[in-house]
Amino acid sequence: MIESATGLILRTRPLTETSLIVHWLTPDFGRIATVAKGARRIQSPFLGKLDLFYLADFSFSRSRRSDLHTLREISLRETHTALRQDLGRLRQAAYAASLIEQATETGTPLPGIFELMNGFLGCLCRQQSARQMVLAFELKLLHELGLKPDLRQTKLTAGAKQIVRALMQNDWTACSRLKPTPAQAGELRQFLHGFLIFHLGRLPKGRTMALTED
Repeated sequence: MIESATGLILRTRPLTETSLIVHWLTPDFGRIATVAKGARRIQSPFLGKLDLFYLADFSFSRSRRSDLHTLREISLRETHTALRQDLGRLRQAAYAASLIEQATETGTPLPGIFELMNGFLGCLCRQQSARQMVLAFELKLLHELGLKPDLRQTKLTAGAKQIVRALMQNDWTACSRLKPTPAQAGELRQFLHGFLIFHLGRLPKGRTMALTED
């Protein structure tokens, strides 16, 4: 059975000398994995179309035996080129992808999280990397997961609570314009570190680097 989807590539890895496994985030199918047979060959129709954080329309044949499906066709919509021109942006995008993989199950529709990730990547491409964008992503993801922090139960200062509310409620452009003080940023960073570990069990690697401003 051939199905169609729109998705973001979260991760790729070699399967054989000629084929790739591509991990997608889609709104309707959630996180799924596909095999791109022959993708590593020079004359492959997939050549140049399968890289991290590419947004594409694609079709796949669903496997009846496993969660690894067969990629059929792909049409690129956005490559997020700016991410490859700045290491800070790339680190932040990679951390966001790892956090989504840590916090979600495969095969479950994730329309809100797909839109969140797509918006985050778009903002990273338009703006300089800034640590508050990572904090905003963490807060917005927690909200999508139904794990929004109850600020009344925290020991955050009044100023830090204002930053939390703004990061959760504002769009990406407005979030990028916020200027938390170093003390507020540090306070929120430490709070979310503990909060995420409490609810998710652990954090993926890369958070420290994603929150480091060059």
